[in-house]
Amino acid sequence: MPPDTAPLLQATGIDAGYGTMQVLWGVDLDVRAGETVLLLGANGAGKTTFLKSLVGLIEARQGSIRLGGEDVTRLRSSDRMRRGMTYMSELAVFPDLSIEENIRIGAQALGHAHAGARADELYGLFPVLREKRKNPASSLSGGQRKMLGIAKALSAEPKLLVMDEPSAGLSPLFVKEVIRILADLRGRGLALLIAEQNIGFLEVATRVFVLEGGRIRFSGTVAEMSGNQALHRAYFGLK
Repeated sequence: MPPDTAPLLQATGIDAGYGTMQVLWGVDLDVRAGETVLLLGANGAGKTTFLKSLVGLIEARQGSIRLGGEDVTRLRSSDRMRRGMTYMSELAVFPDLSIEENIRIGAQALGHAHAGARADELYGLFPVLREKRKNPASSLSGGQRKMLGIAKALSAEPKLLVMDEPSAGLSPLFVKEVIRILADLRGRGLALLIAEQNIGFLEVATRVFVLEGGRIRFSGTVAEMSGNQALHRAYFGLK
């Protein structure tokens, strides 16, 4: 990605927290169109809080968030989604709804006809979901639920997909499958921001930000991180 490419997402100086507890201090992060950025950190580092501030589920106390050059810091979550940013939480799906209903909820901003066409396109990417589309999401295996979560997030046709711990609750085999799917999405030009503690996701990353104690401790390419011995010892032990 050329260094002079304008960021699709630019978060600058983000402070955030809950009540009297501050979780983030001055976090800076950017994602360019079509690239995959990994936000790496252990449990409790502040990854979920940061993602929630990006997508508008909690309010940033300080700092700014720009999407496609527009300041979206004070916009509602639904307005950020309409501008091209979609969020996939750890839970990812509505378990009591059918697979088809989950996907159509994700695509509700597209209009009925367009949503149907988008669902058909996603069933092509995830054929196991087509076979089970009338079944409740709760009937799926953990790996299949994660696929549905990705499909649900993609149904809105985002420019940027923000993902919180896509490896959560998965076996190593399904983690590899999720990584394969994300590598394919990257090839389709979608920008990805993935918060993880599983270093296997370095395989699909363009750049890495390391979050520790609510602060960014490192930002750079995967090669630069691998060459930093202190970071390598500290973070490559993450599971």
